[in-house]
Amino acid sequence: MKFACCNEGFDGWSWPQVVSCLARIGYDAVEIAPFTFADHVGEISPSQRLEINATAADAGLAISGLHWLLVRPEGLHLTHPDAGVRARTRDYLLGLVDFCADVGGRIMTFGSPNQRNVEPGCDPRAAREWAINTFRAVGEHAHERDVVVCLEALPASLTNFLNTTAEVIQLVREIDQPSIRMMLDVKSMAGEERPIPEIIRSAEGWFDHFHANDSNLKGPGFGDIDFVPIFHALADVGYDGYVSVEAFDFKPDPETVARESLRYMKECLAGLDQTR
Repeated sequence: MKFACCNEGFDGWSWPQVVSCLARIGYDAVEIAPFTFADHVGEISPSQRLEINATAADAGLAISGLHWLLVRPEGLHLTHPDAGVRARTRDYLLGLVDFCADVGGRIMTFGSPNQRNVEPGCDPRAAREWAINTFRAVGEHAHERDVVVCLEALPASLTNFLNTTAEVIQLVREIDQPSIRMMLDVKSMAGEERPIPEIIRSAEGWFDHFHANDSNLKGPGFGDIDFVPIFHALADVGYDGYVSVEAFDFKPDPETVARESLRYMKECLAGLDQTR
């Protein structure tokens, strides 16, 4: 199983410092939040994209892809009633596909709760169709660039659109594009009614990426969630993509969170191997 770590927690660190640290700890890849490089992805030049890729490769890291896609710029919204806003959002996602491919990534995780929320007074059926149309257009370009856009279920405390794994699977079915898939996130699955291993098994064949964290917003091993059954379920469904650490609380510091999260997950995998 391959391990990645998201970069946004290393606030104030240079890109060479981040990739050097993650490689030294033992990660296989880094996952990029685009806003950590520029407020608008179009501001990142072709030469900078090549340098991002080369710096990671020189450190011995792959770039798994992108997440936190619509944090910046402001004014983007997947399901907004204004067609102009939706068009700008679609175009920005197309630009992110190019950035992901240019830096050597393959997976784009679409969470963005505020930018997908169905606005008050908006017909949920219309909002759903707008989302489907946007993702179909993005999926066509993603297929051309060998990128996969993975939709994420998020709890109702964050958004009113796509709250469960089952809902995301159904939307992916309707979009019907090979480059539009889904991902699973431990913190988000912890908010569903079913046990996390059961959710993972129910999503077999539908997800291409996996975020590891705890319901307390910290890294794996920093809370009460047991990852042994989680890795057992991932093994059962034959998952061979990245398990990427996405913490939201980086205390005491990002290096400690990255190091201890990886140590814990490898211990869980070692224990799993002994029981199989």
